[in-house]
Amino acid sequence: MDSRQALIDHSITFLQEIKDMTPGAEMERWLNTISGPQSALYADLARLIKSGVAEGWAARDEVGGPHYRRGLILGPTPETFYFSMMAVYMNSRDARAFDDGDGVLRGARHGHPYGEVNLVVPIDEGAELKGLQGWQGAGWTAPDPGSWHHPEVRGGALISLTYLPAGRVSFDVKPPA
Repeated sequence: MDSRQALIDHSITFLQEIKDMTPGAEMERWLNTISGPQSALYADLARLIKSGVAEGWAARDEVGGPHYRRGLILGPTPETFYFSMMAVYMNSRDARAFDDGDGVLRGARHGHPYGEVNLVVPIDEGAELKGLQGWQGAGWTAPDPGSWHHPEVRGGALISLTYLPAGRVSFDVKPPA
């Protein structure tokens, strides 16, 4: 079995477990406790998404150059309980256009109509993704339904394996007035 299919198969098992949960702070704490970096699930998903980036089938589409890439792995299907899977690669050490000079790479602003669930996989030791609950190294973030943000990374390169309920993400969301 290739690494892409193995990632999808492992993800389906994970999605079976979370399919009726609502993303948010409570889910994020639960994921980091039950399926954090110490778990076999985290280790398997992290290994497979790293393989996908290295093999070129994950996070292949440049958003702001090679330091900020994303790509759809699989759209929502009945087998994934209508979650889609996306990979995002960000490297704050090569931030260029998206860096305000503070060493933080800010990505494209987007909204989460139904929330999202992110497996955070640092490539560089100390790399972190800013979640709605604060900075997160290896582990999980779970932004609430209706939330929006600029993804931010500091401390180097990481991959976010993102699960989107109903495949929904909005890149044209307007911030509240």
